Amino acid sequence: MARWREAVPHAALPPETVPLAEALGRVLAADIASPIDVPPFDRALVDGFAVRSPDTEGASEADPRRLVLNREILACGVAPSLDVRPGTATPIATGGVLPRGADAVVMVEATEFEDGPEPAIALSQPAGPGRFVGYAGADMARGETVLRRSTLVTAREIGILAACGLAEVPVVRRPRVAVLSTGDELVAPGTPLGPGRLYDSNGAIVAASVAENGGVAVPGGIVPDDEAALEAALASALAASDLVVLSGGTSKGAGDVSHRILSRLGEPGILVHGVALKPGKPLCLARAGDVPVVVLPGFPTSAMFTFHEFVVPLIRALAGLSPREEESVEARLPQRLPSELGRTEYVMAALARGIDGLVALPLAKGSGAVTAFSQADGFFAVPATQGGIEAGETVRVSRIGRAARPPDLMIVGSHCLGLDRLVGHLAGRGVSARTLWVGSAGGLASLRRGECDLAAMHLLDPETGIYNAPYLTAGLALAPGWRRLQGVVFRPGDPRFEGASAEGAVSGLLADDAAVMVNRNTGAGTRALVESLLNGARPAGYWNQPRSHNAVAAAVAQGRADWGVAIRTVAEAYGLGFLPLTEEHYDFAYRESRRDEPALAAYLALLDDPALGADLAGLGFTRAGAK
Repeated sequence: MARWREAVPHAALPPETVPLAEALGRVLAADIASPIDVPPFDRALVDGFAVRSPDTEGASEADPRRLVLNREILACGVAPSLDVRPGTATPIATGGVLPRGADAVVMVEATEFEDGPEPAIALSQPAGPGRFVGYAGADMARGETVLRRSTLVTAREIGILAACGLAEVPVVRRPRVAVLSTGDELVAPGTPLGPGRLYDSNGAIVAASVAENGGVAVPGGIVPDDEAALEAALASALAASDLVVLSGGTSKGAGDVSHRILSRLGEPGILVHGVALKPGKPLCLARAGDVPVVVLPGFPTSAMFTFHEFVVPLIRALAGLSPREEESVEARLPQRLPSELGRTEYVMAALARGIDGLVALPLAKGSGAVTAFSQADGFFAVPATQGGIEAGETVRVSRIGRAARPPDLMIVGSHCLGLDRLVGHLAGRGVSARTLWVGSAGGLASLRRGECDLAAMHLLDPETGIYNAPYLTAGLALAPGWRRLQGVVFRPGDPRFEGASAEGAVSGLLADDAAVMVNRNTGAGTRALVESLLNGARPAGYWNQPRSHNAVAAAVAQGRADWGVAIRTVAEAYGLGFLPLTEEHYDFAYRESRRDEPALAAYLALLDDPALGADLAGLGFTRAGAK
């Protein structure tokens, strides 16, 4: 890091002048002195009459002072044409220019109008010099420094600049950041996704993060893993940018060419290649001539952690912004978290309200977990000198986004499209909820530890044949959810499934050495159903254990497996054949003692809502108790 900072100055870019309308969010490059007095003239602070204070001395209701009205009315923007002479007064509006001769303003409420050939007012209160008068320069004096260099321009500063009459403002130039993604496997969002291809999420995330931190993202698109193409793209980006950010191509494996190109683009070249971070080890930091170049790891989580650790400070410095202020909270870690010695590990976490305070729930590890960012409230660090963090220890969670806060409800367990719809209905009622998919058994364990409000589950007790209820322990209650049809899924046209029942088809496949299955993760309700079908067998594909119905369906649809078990709704979405097995119960466990808490009460009431019932029916689910 020291070598990076020495080679790449973290200092503001030269200034530029922009129109006032474009100054919002920019950083002032110089002190701003007011070129005028604000206000530029003495003015009335109330509706009333401009007077000479000596003419009002001794005025009272018993002994009012009579003042003849001058024949002009000073509305805002009207220049006075008559002086206020002894014994006279001039009607004036709030903000009106105080006329020559006047040194005070009396309110309308302190006067009575006298009509006649010579209109006048009877004044019942005295007015000392300066009464209800705003003097020129009282707000800002000519030559006074009103804003300082390095100030971030917000709506408040815009108002000050406008009041000074400034149409243009000197600001720090925003850094132009070229954003390129590399990899033959990447395609742009909106493009049809072919076999083995992935949508480029890094480019969009990096560009948005550049803008959030004061830069201007210059999209460079997707560059294939071709040395000549990448070298040309880099040369173009270097010529037009203050900073170049690539994602992908940082490791030294076959097909990664970025580091080879950077080594010959100009002095000093590569400064850092590899850092002691997890995720994010293969980061590459370089400088080609005067332009810094950062090559982020290709996996999204790795890319974003290294971006915020190494690139955000540089962008903000170039834009003249102060370092980002981190908001953090302390939370308890519910389970032991192992970690690798020798590398600082950053762990994404969701915050939940536990029984005795905030709980930090670690999200999916792995440098490719895109969804971790959408589910996370923040992250915490495991120091390189520690082999993990023990259950019950407190960690400091740095929040992602200032608005991040624990949701009203944390729901942990098995995924279902119906639950997605339910959470949407909750949001419409002002109740926030977050879901975390760890399987039915994992959700129930989380509820028992006090880490969540509801456990979404479909666990079949093999001894009683009853779903979910046999697994409840003291203090837990069950809210009936809906019924989902589970079955064996397969590719249409496979003759091994023609005319067979689910059980019969699986029995035949277990005798077929060429058949490959896809299983489910331990703790999933579907896993128990699969095990009952296998009856102790361990066929090819048994150890492929994804965490969702969608992953099972994708494996079968793409030919990586021949069969698996999933719900009918997902099978239909993937165009798969379906042999029914059983109607499972998808229910929700919760703590009985918290039933009357507003958010949980709203959730339980929503389960009986007709609108939700209609949504569930559209998904092919049957509400519990429905005919």
